[in-house]
Amino acid sequence: MDEFSWVFLAGFLLFGLLFGSFLNVVIYRLPLMLERAWTIQARVQLDMPVPDEESEPFTLAYPPSHCPVCKAEIKPWSNIPILSFLLQKGRCAGCHTPISWQYPAVELLTGLLFVAVYWKFGWSWQALGGILFVLFIVPMIFIDAKTQLLPDILTLPFLWLGLLFNIPENSFVTLPTAVWGAVIGYMSLWIIFQVFKLFTGKEGMGFGDFKLLAALGAWFGAISLPVIALMASVIGLIFAVIMKVGKGQPMPFGPCLAIAGWVMLMFYEPVMQTFFTLINGQ
Repeated sequence: MDEFSWVFLAGFLLFGLLFGSFLNVVIYRLPLMLERAWTIQARVQLDMPVPDEESEPFTLAYPPSHCPVCKAEIKPWSNIPILSFLLQKGRCAGCHTPISWQYPAVELLTGLLFVAVYWKFGWSWQALGGILFVLFIVPMIFIDAKTQLLPDILTLPFLWLGLLFNIPENSFVTLPTAVWGAVIGYMSLWIIFQVFKLFTGKEGMGFGDFKLLAALGAWFGAISLPVIALMASVIGLIFAVIMKVGKGQPMPFGPCLAIAGWVMLMFYEPVMQTFFTLINGQ
């Protein structure tokens, strides 16, 4: 790589770390925002009073970031991605309460994924799509892993972005293929869900999984869906073995789909070629 490429690579890493810090806010606050909205809506419908603490503004920007234990506001110099965590030895600057390793992990992961996108696509339309892809799948992975929730506010824009990015010719797949990918992606899991529920009386997965697979179909086309579903199933099996998930114990499928989607983003051609080779028995 030439000198300018290394400069861009460093720039992508830096921006990835900064965006990763913001994604930590999304991962922590978005589920709480949705839960609070649902609680308020339920109270209003039941004609119950809404407590003052629940009616106070709570968004991604307000109140300012603070320690959940001592409530001390986090200063800008204590919010530098990774570096602040290391300098403070993983503890709050005020009360010295341990800070979760998730925060630097998300920052570093986002930075490395940004670098991988630039390494793969360079400075291009696909690189912009890859950056947006990362900004959506990272919070979905961590939110679903923690809460078994895939918010519509993430899955639906992610789906529409997949369709929009495939309008130009120099995109991932053709627009008709993307549209069919979204339709088949949603309907395939919906049908499996209904059949499973019919025979067992249980819900095998959430509707967020339908929307996420539809979004991945919009990004990579209908032809990629069997490969994504197969990879996600294998990833889920590996996680279940590693985490020793017991029989009947619920396990989020969204992170598995998101990881499989990332593999398709980075290695679409070799993955599809390998899949068709196995199908044809060659």
